[in-house]
Amino acid sequence: MTERVTVKVHDGVADVRLNRPDKLNALDLPTFEALAATGDALAADPSVRAVVLSGEGRAFCAGLDFAAFAAMAERASAGSARSSDITDRAPGRITNLGQQAVHTWRELPQPVIAAVHGHALGGGLQIALGADLRIVAPDTKMSVLEIRWGLVPDMTGTAALIRLVGEDTAKELTFTGRTVSGTDAVRIGLATRTADDPHAAATDLAREIAANSPDAVRAAKRLLNRAADRDLAGQFLEESRELGALRGTPNQAEAVRAYFEKRPPAFTDPA
Repeated sequence: MTERVTVKVHDGVADVRLNRPDKLNALDLPTFEALAATGDALAADPSVRAVVLSGEGRAFCAGLDFAAFAAMAERASAGSARSSDITDRAPGRITNLGQQAVHTWRELPQPVIAAVHGHALGGGLQIALGADLRIVAPDTKMSVLEIRWGLVPDMTGTAALIRLVGEDTAKELTFTGRTVSGTDAVRIGLATRTADDPHAAATDLAREIAANSPDAVRAAKRLLNRAADRDLAGQFLEESRELGALRGTPNQAEAVRAYFEKRPPAFTDPA
């Protein structure tokens, strides 16, 4: 079986790719497992400072592989014992496996940039929404497609949609399942910006991020991720705590020295 997710790390940037190009990177159980495991591995690797998430072949991800899950359901129904279900909560997590395949990118300490081309439909779109930023080809086709199958977004998509595009647009996209282009996705806030070569643009941005203090970048992601869940007093207090933890550290001092000495900084990886 082909490795469902590939990872290559170079100069602090992890190049992560969905790897079922013959199926437009459609999501099956091994892919969910590989995405969750990849996130865990990257979170534990201090040498990784930024992540680019993309899909091999003609699409980012065409969504759920219904044939694979139908076959799995048939096998489960034929057995006497209940098999584990993708909607079961993962031990020690707030997510089930399908949700963790997306949420892992949001909870990853390093910034994640999705490079999206071709199709990003249903679960594929939700994976892209788990990234911190989305760089998309202008002609990318993106859709909250679950309504077509009589379903709802169930891979953290409902929370991500409201956070990115607001409640009314999130509802319109979810109720209709309409397809938007990459250009329209940027206009409504579903994507960050367009690029004719999303992967190259995402890699350039990841390298730019990786050149900054990893301590400060990780602290910034923590603050921004949590801002919507706190009142102003709590968020302001957290800003002060993160600043206090950074001030005077070796990487913070190196950032200042490098600036005044007009040279590239040499940061150390987080402990």
